[in-house]
Amino acid sequence: MRIGVIGCGTIASAAVRGIAKDGHQITVSERSANYANALAESYENVSIADNQGVVDASDVIFLGLMAEVASDVLGALRFRDDQRMITFMAAATLEEADAMVHPARAAAIMMPFPGISKGGTPIMMQGDTALVREIFGGRNNIFPLKDANEMAAYLCAQAVLSPVARMVNDAAEWLGKRVSDKAQGEAFLRALVASNLSENQSADLIEALNTPGGFNQRLRLHMEESGMGEALRRGLNELE
Repeated sequence: MRIGVIGCGTIASAAVRGIAKDGHQITVSERSANYANALAESYENVSIADNQGVVDASDVIFLGLMAEVASDVLGALRFRDDQRMITFMAAATLEEADAMVHPARAAAIMMPFPGISKGGTPIMMQGDTALVREIFGGRNNIFPLKDANEMAAYLCAQAVLSPVARMVNDAAEWLGKRVSDKAQGEAFLRALVASNLSENQSADLIEALNTPGGFNQRLRLHMEESGMGEALRRGLNELE
């Protein structure tokens, strides 16, 4: 494909790295110079252009802009009616993005995570599932959503990633003060959480780790009694 990227920041750059070896011709916008230059230096099939140059060179375009500036940036560009957009803008619905790129079409909205650069990451998306699968589905797990309400709910729930990372980091810090190899300790905890949650439904894993008096049960009960669950629900409700 001829793929363009307008707004090549951290996430959009990771998305490009994840597909750069798939034979696409990719053009990235010059405004995020550090990311654009790094991509162009790493891959022969990645070039840099101004925003209109990205549009002119592409059939599918990733929109990695901040939603509050997107209307002004995109409104200054001339799109074609045969172009399809995949928007990464969490603060703009698929319908809102579509209105910004007329006569092109906003075909899908998706929310990549940094891990998309290496693959194996979940991608929540709404819209043209076939297009997203064709570009990203070979290495990642695609989770199609039916409408903007589902996307909004998923966006809130995915925020659990940061608190989970915080808990693993804090446990790793605690462990690091008690063992000889702090880095190995953190690597163990990351692998422990990732592998067990990837292979088991969370409720089943909780039950499997519910041995009376066992370390896992005792720590979980302590956290629950400290208000962990209620704090999580309140936080999600506030995001919603």
